[in-house]
Amino acid sequence: MIKEFRHILRDYRTLLVLFGMPVAQMLIFGFVITNEIKDANIAILDYSNDNITRKITQKLVSSGYFRLTRVLHSDAEIEDCFKSGRVKEVIVFGPQFAQSLERDRIVNVQLLADASDANQANLITSYTTAILTGFSGELNSGITLPMQIVPEVRMLYNEELKGAFMFVPGTMAMILMLISALMTSISIVREKETGTMEVLLVSPLKPRQIILGKVLPYVLLSFLNAIVIVLLSIFVFQVPVRGSILLLLAECFLFITLALSLGIFISTNTNSQQTAMFISMLALLLPTILLSGFIFPVENMPLVLQWLCQAMPPKWFITIIKGIMLKGLGIGGVWKETLVLTGMTLFFIILSIKRFKIRLEA
Repeated sequence: MIKEFRHILRDYRTLLVLFGMPVAQMLIFGFVITNEIKDANIAILDYSNDNITRKITQKLVSSGYFRLTRVLHSDAEIEDCFKSGRVKEVIVFGPQFAQSLERDRIVNVQLLADASDANQANLITSYTTAILTGFSGELNSGITLPMQIVPEVRMLYNEELKGAFMFVPGTMAMILMLISALMTSISIVREKETGTMEVLLVSPLKPRQIILGKVLPYVLLSFLNAIVIVLLSIFVFQVPVRGSILLLLAECFLFITLALSLGIFISTNTNSQQTAMFISMLALLLPTILLSGFIFPVENMPLVLQWLCQAMPPKWFITIIKGIMLKGLGIGGVWKETLVLTGMTLFFIILSIKRFKIRLEA
């Protein structure tokens, strides 16, 4: 027992597994897994701009659940606002809001929500409705004839609130990331274990040629896999493709290349297939599920985790997929995310080649 304790205390990796991993998992799961709304981005379209609408806006912003990011001036701005991806809800106040409420004792407020994430849209509109109901109660304090503010909710891009519209893009990202990265992460390691690496080392091939030869077969096979996944999402789960199907497949091809380059990078830094598989599963599965916005909104996470989410490739890919499939965006609407994925791909390819060079010289 004493020997085992000494062995554990000397091995920092064992200590990290025993104490570091539980603490990290507790913090990540505790902050990420939540069904609360916090600092959700909203926009206001106020045709009345009277004292009542200003008080309602102040009530929404001061609640801590919402963050006012845009003030709109016409209906034409609403679609662009949602397609930018920065706003989750638009609240529309009609003209002469206060006068209508005073005269008719009832007035409507239009709530438009981005339902590409159905769960989040439901929560946001529910929170907004609760705040409007509370404000109505404050107005009716001491009044014999009550006044009502009635929300009219409309869900955009997913009016029926189908769960498949939310889960299919995230599942596509998870499958393509895990399958592609896992297959390539063991490719170079397998060469080392079977003893065929020496054949490659003495060949006139350059590191970039070897890596390219390793990646290309998996690129083609994974792309066929992506086509099957897209067809299943369209014909089985009834998820529409409102944008260009060619752009969708091109983005899938880019993401597959990124996942494969990440797998090659893992394989150049490990010496056994088991280690490569373990790292691939641990480093890719949980982040893809928890830190990509697949299930839990990034906006609800602490600032540190939001920064960490920006380094997760699936986060950008899911945004692209939802934009093309549900919102009908073209390359002009997803250029930023495409540029980020391209930069990540080049980064891991260059890193893999440099790491492979070091092994050749050793």
